[in-house]
Amino acid sequence: MTILVAEDDALIAELLSEMLGAMGHMVCAIEATEAGAVEAARRHEPDLMIMDLQLGRGSGVDAIDQVNKTRAIASILVSGDIARARALRPEAILLEKPYTQKTLASAILWASAL
Repeated sequence: MTILVAEDDALIAELLSEMLGAMGHMVCAIEATEAGAVEAARRHEPDLMIMDLQLGRGSGVDAIDQVNKTRAIASILVSGDIARARALRPEAILLEKPYTQKTLASAILWASAL
């Protein structure tokens, strides 16, 4: 699966990318901002987007909304504040920080089934 990662913490983004690679997925781009994530999704057309709720500049929720206006792409919303994420996007596939490879794999399975 080709995956776009939007995470403003560079260390977390790199660790997530490595974890995804070890699971057999290809990370097409790592972005830290809403605008960067939207542009990367349009450019790479990933199978899945993993978006942090709060990006350095902007919101993962808003990025998902912008991308899905032109092409529906499965997404996982990641947050350390899962209650806030659930309140903003109750229908989303949510992944709470800190996560493990097992919880990440489960979220990917759910997202890819939609």
